[in-house]
Amino acid sequence: MRRLLLAALITLIALPAFAGETPQTEEQKTIYAVGLIMARQLSVFNLTPAELDLVRQGFADGMAGTKPLVSAEAYQKKVQELATARRNARGEKLVAEAKEYTDKAAKEKGAVTTKSGMIYLPLKEGDGAAPAASDKVKVHYRGTLIDGTEFDSSYKRGEPAEFPLNRVIACWTEGVQMMKTGGKARLVCPAATAYGAQGAGPIPANATLIFEIELLGVSKEK
Repeated sequence: MRRLLLAALITLIALPAFAGETPQTEEQKTIYAVGLIMARQLSVFNLTPAELDLVRQGFADGMAGTKPLVSAEAYQKKVQELATARRNARGEKLVAEAKEYTDKAAKEKGAVTTKSGMIYLPLKEGDGAAPAASDKVKVHYRGTLIDGTEFDSSYKRGEPAEFPLNRVIACWTEGVQMMKTGGKARLVCPAATAYGAQGAGPIPANATLIFEIELLGVSKEK
C-alpha cells in the first residue's frame, strides 16, 4: 500500500498549483498540505527540469484517459529502484562532503565533540532541568542536511514535538541530555548516530544531519 501511495504522490505532484491563490478554508488548507507532503516524497528523486516534464506528461495522460506510453503497474518496481538509487547517490556525495563540514564545525567556539563523533554546539544556555535518557522532552527543532536542505521542522508545523528521549536517533538521545530546559543547541549528527546506511524518507543514505533544537520542557515518562 505504501508503495502504491508513493507512486500516486509522484504522479500527483505535477498538478498545477493555485494561480496566486491562498487557501482559505480548512479543506483548501488540507489539500495544500497534501501538496507539501508530495513534494517531500518527490524530493528523493532529485529530478531535473526535463524529468519533471515527464512526470507532468504522465499525469496529463492519466487524467485525460489517453493510452499511456508505459504501464504504471509494470514500472512500479522500477520507480522504487530509481528512488533508492537516487537517494544512495546523493548519500555518497554527502559522505564526501561531510568530513569538511564536520571538521569546520568541530572548530567553532564552544563546540564539543563526543566519542560518538557527534558535535554539540550550545547556542543559548538554559537554566532549567536537564533531561535523562528515560525522560520525555518537549522541543522545537529544525533538521537539515549539510547542504542546507531542510527535511523536517516543528516550527513549520506550528507546534513543538514531544517524545521519550530514548526512542529517537542516538544523536538526539546523547545531545539533548547535554542541554538544560530553556536552552538552544546545534547538533551535528554523523550518519552512524542518525539513520545510517539505510537513510529514511527524504534523508539519503549515510547522511550527516544538523539539528537546531530548543528544549522547552522535561517530564518523567509514564
